[in-house]
Amino acid sequence: MRRIILFLATNLAVMVVLSVVLYIIQSVFGVRLGNNGQMLLMAALFGFAGSLISLFMSKSMAKRSMGVQLIEQPSNDTERWLLSVVQQEARQAGIEMPEVGIFDSPDPNAFATGWNRNDALVAVSTGLLRSMTQDEVEAVLGHEISHVANGDMVTLTLIQGVVNTFVFFFSMVIGRFVDRVIFKNEEGAGIGYFISQMLAQVVLSFLASMIVMWFSRWREFRADAGGARLAGREKMIAALERLKSVHEPAQMPAEMAAFGIRGGKVAQLFSSHPPLDDRIAALQQARG
Repeated sequence: MRRIILFLATNLAVMVVLSVVLYIIQSVFGVRLGNNGQMLLMAALFGFAGSLISLFMSKSMAKRSMGVQLIEQPSNDTERWLLSVVQQEARQAGIEMPEVGIFDSPDPNAFATGWNRNDALVAVSTGLLRSMTQDEVEAVLGHEISHVANGDMVTLTLIQGVVNTFVFFFSMVIGRFVDRVIFKNEEGAGIGYFISQMLAQVVLSFLASMIVMWFSRWREFRADAGGARLAGREKMIAALERLKSVHEPAQMPAEMAAFGIRGGKVAQLFSSHPPLDDRIAALQQARG
């Protein structure tokens, strides 16, 4: 979940910066977007720029923000085992060997990121290594390798780019409406346009994130199925059951770990992961 939030936050930050740049261009140089076609083209350029920059920064940002220590020369049996499992599963999935790392966190967590399937990073938390058996960790790694093999980060970027395009477009429409109708400004882009466009962009981005999160939840089911193929269905079910046993007694509905926790109906709309019970049921039905 943290990786997805980081991706979305970086994306929004880039969009805000580009909006400021656009406002300066319009104000200083007198450039005006006179029709909806021009506005939509500008929105698409800026929208996809935000998502693509977020994609190319995803691996380095994840390493820094989560303190990932790469395993370059394994120093113990656990690290050697991790590299061996990832190498085997990557070969099965038909991708290049990703970077493998460990980050310090008491929660059982794991993630995969990278700008393409042959230049990825797979990382697990110290809490995951302590709380799970090797079979369960193997299934978690298979789940993350499946994310990479499925090209989920690239697909997420394309979806985010389309969403950004419409967020930009409608925020510019709202900004122009407020500037002209409420502030009675007919001369280029005034401060009313800038403020209302920025506020509309933040609100629309928040609402549009529901679309991105829906895709993210759907891809989790696919990654579970991929993990079952790579490590074994029983191991994948056992890993999810372990996560359920770890999280449910603590009663932490507001927190969302890498594999997701059940929350309220509204919270689930903004969750990147489906409820664990639904994921376990999907694997059990596929087995039947």
